[in-house]
Amino acid sequence: MSSSPLIWVDGEPAQALPLPDRGLDFGDGLFETLLVRQGVPLFLPLHMERLAAGVDLLSFPDCIDAAKAQLSHSAARLSDLDWAAMRLTLTRGSAPRGYAAPLEAMPRIVITAAGLAADRSQQAAPLHLGWADLRWSSQPHLAGIKHLNRLEQVLVANQARDSHWDDAVVLDQQGNVCSLSAGNLFLLESGRLLTPSLETCGIAGTRRRLVLEQLAPALGVAVEQAHISPEQLLEADAVICCNSIRGLQAVASLGDRSWTNFSMCEALHQRYVDAMAC
Repeated sequence: MSSSPLIWVDGEPAQALPLPDRGLDFGDGLFETLLVRQGVPLFLPLHMERLAAGVDLLSFPDCIDAAKAQLSHSAARLSDLDWAAMRLTLTRGSAPRGYAAPLEAMPRIVITAAGLAADRSQQAAPLHLGWADLRWSSQPHLAGIKHLNRLEQVLVANQARDSHWDDAVVLDQQGNVCSLSAGNLFLLESGRLLTPSLETCGIAGTRRRLVLEQLAPALGVAVEQAHISPEQLLEADAVICCNSIRGLQAVASLGDRSWTNFSMCEALHQRYVDAMAC
């Protein structure tokens, strides 16, 4: 596989997106980023369930079966790679001008894939974070789903890059901790794990769900969603972040605060590796 990503549009190899497209015009769509191991998309049910929730929320025609079939077909092309990243994008497709969606929309399915150099079964180095200047917008109706409107993430990622951080912690409009630009957060406090609740903003990550429902319970560790203040985050015994490509990573520093206790992250990572093998 070349260094250039493979691209499929509606199941056919492509190098361009047919226009007009409501995903480009209005961000009218959804996406999933999947980790692929030797041609097999990992934790596919979690991704498809979140995608289905977004399809329902945005009132897209039912396209989950078609998206899953095209995803599996494209992933099979990656069987010679140990690890790859794949992005599945659904847009509402072509339509006349205007914000209102057409009554007979035909969703467009775009899949891109590229190989990954790092072994994703090995735990990545701890992260060095900063505080984002921007706060996530509050929109409870869209909270949790992975829609295409990502300008806020672009701005936060730009700040992290320019500040030489690995990523940045972003607060919500109420001043509570929400997430990184590209990942969910967990903090260890008195032997239990807490993760920010996502009532008004943020993405309900597949690895976040995995920690909540499988990995932490398997370790006998209590885990819950809560409103978390910046001060509470800084006072935590440990901080962990997660996303679909990086997996679980410990946080080494946030501003002037540093952590050296990574044992919880290491234990969760081992459970994560075990789950990937299932």
